[in-house]
Amino acid sequence: MAVMLGTRGFELKRSSRSGRYNGLAIMAKRKQKKTQIRTEFRKNYDQTTRKKDFRDQADETDDTTPDPLSERFKGKRSASKKRTITGVAREEAAGFSVELRDVDADCLSGRVMKVHGLASTVRADDGREFECSTRGLLKSLATDLQNVVVAGDHVVIRPAAESQAVILRVEPRRGVICRTSRKRQQILVANVDQVVILASAAEPTLKPNLIDRYLVSTESTNLRAIVCINKVDLVDPAELQPVVGVWGQMGYQVVLLSVARGWNVDRMRELLVGRDSVLTGQSGVGKSSLLNAIEPGLELKVSPVSDESEKGRHTTTFSQLIPLSGGGHIVDTPGIRQFQLWDVIAEEVAGFFRDIRPYVSDCQFPDCTHTHEQDCAVKAAVAMFKLDVRRYESYCQIQSGE
Repeated sequence: MAVMLGTRGFELKRSSRSGRYNGLAIMAKRKQKKTQIRTEFRKNYDQTTRKKDFRDQADETDDTTPDPLSERFKGKRSASKKRTITGVAREEAAGFSVELRDVDADCLSGRVMKVHGLASTVRADDGREFECSTRGLLKSLATDLQNVVVAGDHVVIRPAAESQAVILRVEPRRGVICRTSRKRQQILVANVDQVVILASAAEPTLKPNLIDRYLVSTESTNLRAIVCINKVDLVDPAELQPVVGVWGQMGYQVVLLSVARGWNVDRMRELLVGRDSVLTGQSGVGKSSLLNAIEPGLELKVSPVSDESEKGRHTTTFSQLIPLSGGGHIVDTPGIRQFQLWDVIAEEVAGFFRDIRPYVSDCQFPDCTHTHEQDCAVKAAVAMFKLDVRRYESYCQIQSGE
């Protein structure tokens, strides 16, 4: 039975990949009872040291006979990776959660606007903003998460001083975009409705495979995806049609724009109003420039791409939740150069490709990888030009883990 530790719905699920606890979710309220559980913390959490080495007692010259109990090794106690926690347990079909501490009238609900290092900026429901630290217990849990708190999180805070507070609880998440970073889960943003995948036609060059990876991620989380190609004024738009036309035929909304010329900026503003969106993509494609055009007065810092490498300079260094004057929010994220999928196994990839999915059930073998098997319906569709060759090659790269 998986052990899940939570504070009013804050729970940890055992990851199918590593067996460690992973993720945040909500559990229905059922039975409640006082109990003690053992849950896993990071190694050497709150480690204690012996006041005196027992071997040093052999060198003592006094005539006092030492207590035999003092010569024994101590147990692990707080140096153990597992700790016993007492709280209110809720019995569930898949395990149980534990409420560590009740919130009181002084606590406030709010949303994380940005996370910069160990500090988080939280805007409370009453409009006040607090610079927050994170409760030590949350940071010490042994999870696969790189960061316990991310931009877009709904949290409960306890004000400590003027404009200062402590994050006590992270509410259950939805609409999460994440990737694998150093074998851990890096959540880019939480609680969004749609993902705007911004790329550029040139400077830097378009990377269709990176967009395909984003689309797989949105399919696995049931998020709406908008493919946006910036800097189309630098190329002939007809050159983009073989690529963007395939995404459009699959039902994805594709917008060609130029922030420098003002093309389709109003169209992008209409797509963002009233929704919680995240703007993501490579460094240097113009994410901050697009936001400055959509929401005048932001004055986000922008930089040109490198003349030598034609790559972005990573001007944006942290994710930031930005309220829109027309309603809704958008999250500006740092540029990335790799997007390795998290918790998506090779057997699931074909199901997340909208154009490949209809042919999967027609293959001869139920465990067909669609790469080398005979009588494969997917390969036959590629040979008959029913499937785009570039999309199939992109599938093969993702399926093989490249």
